[in-house]
Amino acid sequence: MAKLSRRKFLQMAGSGITIGALGSAFPTILNSRYAADNLDKFDYVVVLMLENRSFDNVLGYLYTPENPPPYGQSYEGVAWKNLSQPIPPYADSSFMGSIPVHKDSVLNNPNPDPGEEYPHINTDLFGTVIPDTNRFLNSEDMLPPYNLPDSLPAQYPMNGFVMDYINKFRSSQGRMPTYSEYKIIMSCFPPEWVPVISTLAKGFAVCDHWHCSVPSQTFCNRSFFNCAASGGFVNNEPYPKWIQNTQETIFERLQNRGQTWKIYFDYKDVLPMSLLIHYSRLKQYARTNICSFDQFLYECVAGKLPRYSFIEPRLIFFHNDEHPPAPLFGNVTFPSSVTPGERLIHTVYEAIKLSNSSSGNNWRNTLFIITYDEAGGCFDHVQPPSATPPYANQPNTEMDFKFDRLGVRVSTVMVSPYIREGTIISENLTHTSVIKTMSEKWNLGNLTNRDLNSPSLKNIFNLETPREPDTWPVTKPRQEAVQGDKEYYLNREMNELQRGFVGLANAIATGREELPDGVNSVKDGLDFLLEVVKILKVSFSCNQF
Repeated sequence: MAKLSRRKFLQMAGSGITIGALGSAFPTILNSRYAADNLDKFDYVVVLMLENRSFDNVLGYLYTPENPPPYGQSYEGVAWKNLSQPIPPYADSSFMGSIPVHKDSVLNNPNPDPGEEYPHINTDLFGTVIPDTNRFLNSEDMLPPYNLPDSLPAQYPMNGFVMDYINKFRSSQGRMPTYSEYKIIMSCFPPEWVPVISTLAKGFAVCDHWHCSVPSQTFCNRSFFNCAASGGFVNNEPYPKWIQNTQETIFERLQNRGQTWKIYFDYKDVLPMSLLIHYSRLKQYARTNICSFDQFLYECVAGKLPRYSFIEPRLIFFHNDEHPPAPLFGNVTFPSSVTPGERLIHTVYEAIKLSNSSSGNNWRNTLFIITYDEAGGCFDHVQPPSATPPYANQPNTEMDFKFDRLGVRVSTVMVSPYIREGTIISENLTHTSVIKTMSEKWNLGNLTNRDLNSPSLKNIFNLETPREPDTWPVTKPRQEAVQGDKEYYLNREMNELQRGFVGLANAIATGREELPDGVNSVKDGLDFLLEVVKILKVSFSCNQF
């Protein structure tokens, strides 16, 4: 294989040019059943976790009656169903009835951001606001039982997405939305508008029953992905509580069992979110195991990856995490197209496809997992299943949640040469399935009862002979114009996730909940994070190229 310089690779990756051998995927022979145990089909795991999109929102139209899934498989999407959500009686009086699922080509939608905290997701799933005084409140002001019905029905109605979107819009914007403003919560992207993840979902395997770990927002779900627990917390705020999140992580377990790992993040973010969520556990590894995304690209192509690579998208400046817009003042929003996230998926995929080391990671021995931390209040129609709580005697938990049920479905795609084109994995899976799989692979033992009782991924592989890279699909991100210059992005108000990111850093550094006055824009947030780094005296020096 011809050598490719790091500089040339980064130039090609950044430009969106497809690299690696060209070719089209070809049909493979359908195996009668997945092999019973395929842990020998990978030696390296790469995870890219994006932000706040449901399965239906991203991949609901992946297959349709006009373009059905291959091999007679079924697919739990939206195209075969007559799905809609009722419009509450207090909404825009010009329209009555319900809003059907529909296709969308506006890549900033849903705009503004839906409610994603635990009480909002309860309304999404059960169509309830309990007590009624919670209706137009911010989540931190809501009262018990936090919109949860007294007894959970066997069949969740899944009918409150429009209602909650209207309620959240009213609380965040100070006015009721129009029909055209709230109908977008029922919109889903067709494949041509999210071509990268759609191409990989069809070219390898899509999981159509992968649920996030908690019916709530970012910090708790990323914590479950990393340590199968969240310290009993379900919401991001108040931020200082996360200092108490001291559960052992999968990174430490790998370290203690002689396996290698790294967290990769974009240095433009100053700090990685994973470090902040697990600060007491991971701060000792900052200099050795937390690296830049550029370092990942180099190590991947050079065959120098650790056994487990966890990649964070860029969350602050010109973010590519796919998080929907989240206005703070009036109708001012930060551009939040999914296209930058698509480019990020493409870049990681091409790096893996290009890797061909004879002694380290390469395209033959790498399992690439693309997923999202949570659904973020975006519409989905599939009921979340029950789950095992992390602990037998579950300690006191935030908002009285028992951690006995999963959250909303998220889009998850598996890329491996041992997966045939067009595979659909319909087993109920969740974030802790990744911990369970690595535990089985490397004899790590379980972290909590949640990962112990989670299904593993060992049965996703259905080929005995790996597919050569020249048969892998070619991904082509959309060429979307940038909406502004550097100053435009720096001067935008931080969205809700970005404020949470900076707020958590502030809590760790100072113990305070509120950000100092004047920390409002993206530039303010980045400058403040630089000050936090000085206070914490943390540095990242694992770059070796």
